[in-house]
Amino acid sequence: MSEQTVTKWDYRFMEMARLVASWSKDPSSKVGAVITRGKFVVSVGFNGFPQGVADSAERLENREIKYPTILHAEINAILSARQDVRGCSIYVTPYMPCPQCAAVVVQSGITRVVYTPSTNEKWGKPPLSTGQFAEAGVELVELPLEPAL
Repeated sequence: MSEQTVTKWDYRFMEMARLVASWSKDPSSKVGAVITRGKFVVSVGFNGFPQGVADSAERLENREIKYPTILHAEINAILSARQDVRGCSIYVTPYMPCPQCAAVVVQSGITRVVYTPSTNEKWGKPPLSTGQFAEAGVELVELPLEPAL
């Protein structure tokens, strides 16, 4: 990974992704994503069920129902963009995108992924995700938790 430039805008957008993550009703994992073009927000997304599907406790607490039906934050943000996201950046917290989301991010034309390092020891950096981003030429930036600005 080459040396990347991290700016105050990276921290601002990551803070926004943290706020968006708090909107998720998932009791075990709250993930937020913000898509930007320059200094402008294009879209936001959090992990949750599709529009019109109730966020009932029964569904959210049942892994056999929740995992196959919940939309990840990155996919929600891409689908909600209502415009072309080619050349955009996506900010994701508190995990790096999973391999399936990485594939969708690459396919959408997003060129920069900024994420926070996970404090969850079972998540870390998925090697399939990092490999997909590297092979597709998507810049991957791990944003330090504390700004060094």
